[in-house]
Amino acid sequence: MPKMKSNRGAAKRFRVTGSGKLKFHHAFTSHILTKKSTKRKRNLRKGTYASAMDLANVRRLVPYI
Repeated sequence: MPKMKSNRGAAKRFRVTGSGKLKFHHAFTSHILTKKSTKRKRNLRKGTYASAMDLANVRRLVPYI
């Protein structure tokens, strides 16, 4: 059976931690920043982890991550 293909867009956005969690960075940080508060922009800088609800979908997109 041939290898499965990874979704390349998803593969560039997610990284796996040592404990197996999926880590990613927030969106909405590249432009139209004047209307966003300083606190909101500061919190968007931090990476976060994918929720348990989304794990199955991301693993389907990126099977070899």
